Amino acid sequence: MHTRGSLLLALQVQGDGTPFAGSGDLIRLIADTTPINQAVLAVLIIFSIASWAIILQKLWSFRASARDTSRFLDVFRRSTKFSEVQAACPSLTATPLVGVFQAGYAEMNAQFRAAGGGNPAPSSPSTGAARPTLKSLDGVDRALIRAATNEIAKLERRMTFLATTASVTPFIGLFGTVVGIMIAFQRIGATGSTNLAVVAPGISEALIATAAGLFAAIPALVFYNSFTHRVKELSATMDDFALEFLNIAERNFT
Repeated sequence: MHTRGSLLLALQVQGDGTPFAGSGDLIRLIADTTPINQAVLAVLIIFSIASWAIILQKLWSFRASARDTSRFLDVFRRSTKFSEVQAACPSLTATPLVGVFQAGYAEMNAQFRAAGGGNPAPSSPSTGAARPTLKSLDGVDRALIRAATNEIAKLERRMTFLATTASVTPFIGLFGTVVGIMIAFQRIGATGSTNLAVVAPGISEALIATAAGLFAAIPALVFYNSFTHRVKELSATMDDFALEFLNIAERNFT
């Protein structure tokens, strides 16, 4: 009976007490903060908006890249001529394999022109036809490596900002919290009262900055790790494709 009476009393106090803070209370609390805390929140909001814009752009980019990579590999492995693959490249621009293939194809053409052997149209030369010969397979390999490095740099573009957001924004939020707590203690000293009604508003204002910093940092860190993993997967795919390209070139043009 005593426990039931205590529970009913607690529910009555909760029902008659101050309601939980809603969105309007949060906005009013932010509006009442000091200019320093408002500046900190503005910086964190800018970081958060920019990072989400990069996240959405990267999600679309990697999804398109995965789709075009699968299509390109299918075209490459079914084609009998490098010229057929080259003709399909303009419609598959989202995959980094296009840049790697075109670099190797251009290097082979340059070597054949220098040797006066024409263009490397067939990937498997016809029987009886004069077969062009590569002067340097290592030169083709270097062209593929250089193109793959360039494609990785494109994939990693703007990801540094996500890493910066994930590492910096918690400290910016902590700075706002420290400043807010200092101001709260100054108010306590000025009023000479440690009443909860005096202390709580300043502490709550201070903690908003930490919450905003975590709100900006956590998604940036999660998606940065995810995108880094995708870049590694695409890098491995480019390495495998370069080896496959070199095997065909070595079999048919050396």
